Amino acid sequence: MYKSLYLQKQAYYIAGLAAVLFVLSYFFDFFYTLAILLLVLLGLTMILDTILLYGQRNAILAHRQLAERFSLGDDNSVTLHVVNGFGFKVKLDLIDEIPVQFQERNWVKKMHIDKNESKALVYYLKPKKRGLYEFGNINIMVNGPLRLTKRRFIFTTSQSVIVYPSYIQMRRYQLLATSNHLQETGMKRIRKLGHSMEFEQIKEYVRGDDYRTINWKATARKRNLMVNSFTDERSQQVYCVINKGRLMKMPFDGMSLLDYAINASLVLASVVIGKQDKAGLITFAEKADTFIPADKKVTQMSVLMESLYQQQTNFLEADYEGLYAVLRSRVTHRSLLVLFTNFETLEGLERELPSLRIMAKYHLLLVVIFENTEVDTLIQANAITIEDIYIKTIAGKYAHEKKLIVRELRRNGILSIISTPSRLTINTLNKYLEVKGRNQV
Repeated sequence: MYKSLYLQKQAYYIAGLAAVLFVLSYFFDFFYTLAILLLVLLGLTMILDTILLYGQRNAILAHRQLAERFSLGDDNSVTLHVVNGFGFKVKLDLIDEIPVQFQERNWVKKMHIDKNESKALVYYLKPKKRGLYEFGNINIMVNGPLRLTKRRFIFTTSQSVIVYPSYIQMRRYQLLATSNHLQETGMKRIRKLGHSMEFEQIKEYVRGDDYRTINWKATARKRNLMVNSFTDERSQQVYCVINKGRLMKMPFDGMSLLDYAINASLVLASVVIGKQDKAGLITFAEKADTFIPADKKVTQMSVLMESLYQQQTNFLEADYEGLYAVLRSRVTHRSLLVLFTNFETLEGLERELPSLRIMAKYHLLLVVIFENTEVDTLIQANAITIEDIYIKTIAGKYAHEKKLIVRELRRNGILSIISTPSRLTINTLNKYLEVKGRNQV
């Protein structure tokens, strides 16, 4: 009992007032009697408050409810269920021991619960790293009805949760792609050039159909206009190629560029399979360490998610020549390669350009690089001192160099995207749908 009983501020305030009265009693005798009465009253009310708090053994019950896994970079809900078994309304302070990765040292939620009532408190956590997260106990401080003491309840509810790449985004885009509502997320409508030659079915003509697709033989048999219906070419191979080198260690909003690339790859693979294409994965740093052949089988997304979750790196220098060797030996059909990487200087690109150029000879290569938002902030800031002018000039140089990198890639026949980390998924999907709509693979 002595470990779970705490005094509230009001008790210390009253005791402090009694101490002041004792000091005044040296000058005025009647303050002594008043101080004694105040201390006796304080003691009796504290005893009564303690009896009310400890009158029931399990007066408060609590448990935590959460998903088996969390989604990286998304808001994940955690629910605390609390039941009040006291015969009076109580005020609670809830302290949930959330995983150390969040570095929340002052996590406290307040709640009022009527007698014999249950309540649920929902809060959200946004993990910034993949891995295992450990929740600890639930601590509840119950204030006594007289507001002089409080009792601590400890519920041993240790739980573990694994943080996977952003499956919440994956499911969202899966649903929108299936219902053809991708435009609701900012996706662009791509005007198709011509049409693909993969036949789907013969159907009745409706206004708006291309009259060049009229099937005259079927029209003669049915005595009604019939047209050939075509669909997008399917079973094209799309590989997400992720650079795990040192350039991908740069942070943005608490997450590394590598984790943004992993999230975007998972969503892209999901949409690719939804479009009946084949999705694969290659990761590399100082060597190519992961290769999952492109496929569209039912279990492919599970395989890709597990592989992306387990990606570890020391952020060493990336070997593009080794990547080309793997592609040349293991990817035998022309494919769309979506390479998530980063270049900060034109010299850095020129070192790797021979390898990129030869990859683009055998495959359709799309290089995705990141825009440095901090540089843009420095460019837009007002320059007051000479140092500010110097910093702004250097920032402008780096921003211009990014544009030169994109221009150099395009000059060598390599598709490219420059995107902020927050817009990476949208911009990558837009480019994939554009490539697919133009039948470039």
